[in-house]
Amino acid sequence: MSVKDEVALKELSARTTITVGEAAAILGIGRTAAYEAARRGEIPTRRLGRRLVVPVPWLLNWLEGR
Repeated sequence: MSVKDEVALKELSARTTITVGEAAAILGIGRTAAYEAARRGEIPTRRLGRRLVVPVPWLLNWLEGR
């Protein structure tokens, strides 16, 4: 993991949710693939009005292998 990646993860931990597009970028997959994974329940999401967001605590735990 590079220093840039570590900084990005520190910034990420300060947020409560991120967009599916941001999650896609972090996971290194395309936006369409991320939305498909969210539809299948592989990426947990919550709906806020019309927006679909990913809970950051889940993402950080998943990235750490918990």
